[in-house]
Amino acid sequence: MEFGLGLPIGAPERLLDWARAAEACGFDTLALLDRLAFDNPEPLTALAVLAGATSRIRLQTEVLLGPLRQTALLAKQVATLDRMSGGRFVLGLGIGGREDDHVAAGTPMTGRGRMLDDQLAALKEIWRGDVIGPRPHGDPAILIGGFAPAALRRVAAHADGFICAAPASWAGGLIRTVREQWAEAGRPGAPRIVCQVNVAVGRPETIADARRAIAGYYAFTGREGWGAPLTEPAQIVQAVAEYAELGADEVVFYCYAADPAQVETLGHLVASRTA
Repeated sequence: MEFGLGLPIGAPERLLDWARAAEACGFDTLALLDRLAFDNPEPLTALAVLAGATSRIRLQTEVLLGPLRQTALLAKQVATLDRMSGGRFVLGLGIGGREDDHVAAGTPMTGRGRMLDDQLAALKEIWRGDVIGPRPHGDPAILIGGFAPAALRRVAAHADGFICAAPASWAGGLIRTVREQWAEAGRPGAPRIVCQVNVAVGRPETIADARRAIAGYYAFTGREGWGAPLTEPAQIVQAVAEYAELGADEVVFYCYAADPAQVETLGHLVASRTA
């Protein structure tokens, strides 16, 4: 199993420290979420900066909101990042479920799934064509995030894997469905499964910072405590074991608190899990 870090969004100026520490500690992926009507860094721009500060670690969007972006320009941005990072970029895509993002972008909430399906087909056509360059290193890897049946079907139809942002207690059904549909579509091999879990480790101030940030991020749900982070090492190790039991290829620890000291602590947990 591989391990990634979901980068905090509240202090973009500190992400270079996170990226360098993550690579030094042996993490496999740096991931960044996407919102428009929110105080977070734009992920393609931020990951491009982090690509220049690292040499090995993957750079992954989890997930980029495809329908908010013009397809041809997105294809060029992704191909550029893929080429300049030496093929380290992974494009995680989703439709975006928050109305304020779509209002800010001037895109409709209705028909988002069809828009993303069309976009996914068009991206590969553009990458393989001669009109818009640069050409990427083959087709950049694509992961699909979501929970709805249409999102799960999209994995086998268009992508290389699935981003599962669900607790292990109910992730199993989603992962099983993705694998079944992959086999039914006659796809070779198996879909890559990337699972996410919110965590916060270290000083009490760090944990409090993470809880505040998560509460603000998920305030739109109206559910108190939604997305609350795991804060005890034993809880995190147990979650990793549960995702491993489900056959996850990677677990990404999402860190909403800005303190980069968390990287080393999580790195030690990963090392103890893989020793």
